[in-house]
Amino acid sequence: MKKRVLIIDDDMDMCMLLERFLTKNGYEVETANSGIKGIEKFKENKFDIVLCDFRLGDKKDGREVLIEIKKIEPQTIVLIITGYSDIKIAVEVIKLGAFDYIAKPLVPDEVLNVLTKAVEKLENGDTGMNEFTGVKARKTKNTGSEEHMVGVATVTTELYRQIEIVAPTNFSVILYGESGTGKEVIAKTIHEKSNRKNNPFVAMDCGTLSKELAGSELFGHMKGAFTGALADKEGHFELANGGTLFLDEVGNLSAEIQASLLRVIQERKFKRIGGLKEMDVDVRIIVASNENLQEAYRKGKFREDLYHRFNEFSINLPPLRKRKEDIPLFAEFFLNKTKDELNKDEVEAFEEDIIKMFIDYSWPGNLREFRNVVRRAVLLTPTGKIQASTLPWEIINSTPLVAEIAETAPITESLIKKDIGLKDAASRAEYDAIMAVLKKVNFNKTKAAEVLNIDRKTLYNKIKSFEELNNENKVD
Repeated sequence: MKKRVLIIDDDMDMCMLLERFLTKNGYEVETANSGIKGIEKFKENKFDIVLCDFRLGDKKDGREVLIEIKKIEPQTIVLIITGYSDIKIAVEVIKLGAFDYIAKPLVPDEVLNVLTKAVEKLENGDTGMNEFTGVKARKTKNTGSEEHMVGVATVTTELYRQIEIVAPTNFSVILYGESGTGKEVIAKTIHEKSNRKNNPFVAMDCGTLSKELAGSELFGHMKGAFTGALADKEGHFELANGGTLFLDEVGNLSAEIQASLLRVIQERKFKRIGGLKEMDVDVRIIVASNENLQEAYRKGKFREDLYHRFNEFSINLPPLRKRKEDIPLFAEFFLNKTKDELNKDEVEAFEEDIIKMFIDYSWPGNLREFRNVVRRAVLLTPTGKIQASTLPWEIINSTPLVAEIAETAPITESLIKKDIGLKDAASRAEYDAIMAVLKKVNFNKTKAAEVLNIDRKTLYNKIKSFEELNNENKVD
């Protein structure tokens, strides 16, 4: 039976091209040119997969469309179209329940590859989402070291030294780190090196849950406990009993859920929502946060007593830009994994200059972004070595100077003029200045235009001219 796909994009030409391409490849396709129309069409008809651009022209962006669709039908697979410059947005929509994201410019084979993976998940009855809320709930045993790579950088060695120390204990652990640094991988590594390794590891993303759903996800519920509770449901504490419970973005939990969580940690007992029976639980808790929880409790956003319960040990995960010695190793690791995934043994390796580009780039999306860049490059390479032309513009045009400025210094008009030489009006200096600002504001072009004191259209035109110049240089 053909799978039904809904494409939501305000670019009608893009809708038409995708519709024709996917129809030729065996899908039933309908389109909508706005978020509001897309949601209306989704309510009227059943679709297996929704392909939605993040930046829509009406009042709803891709994030809002995703949330609405998941409310209507949690099992629907939603793919978000975004740009590499919006890597933080991509991370956010994955946390909100998107199956995956596809980076612009769109490559037909890449779109088809992601859709094929999504269909396989559908046919296996596994969308990666919890049947009640759409929140990812993964329960795994020991996965083995082949699932991740350690690295050799000094900060990496120190990270794993701390893991070796804390893993055999029952200490609760707080993991701090930017998006994409691999907090869940580290939590799983701690679990695998502990005495609980033969028991479940359960992960829960607290970032998008309402108070009601968070309680159900953590503690479970009884049939009829609230509207939509059609059957008894185990919570994450039950699923993780005897093992490890990983709570990502724990700072987003409501005050009421924080109080309930504190009680469970103190008493090692809990009740399902709507239940009367108390259950004993033995769970090690590892939590992760992008923000400092100590600062959060000082501001009244997080319970101080809960913070101290969690803070028996804390680990800071270094961003990829601080692990430059690991970048060539990760490049090879992701390359081999992707070759296996796509069955492309004919792809040999990276051209030498690409590794230098990887090292010079600041990687705002960290390991998650790195993996996706490599997967895209492998997909776009038919045979032989991977060429620079398969990489995103911002990586090809990155420089060590720009990365250093973006990392260590605030971008100001005086800095641009003094250190980068924008006053010379030379194309290269202008490019360096624009790239420095873009990296500092995480490639938010509106903010970059404000810092550079130019309008957004001018910024786009300059970026386009740099791309054209770069392509001309390649030809020469």
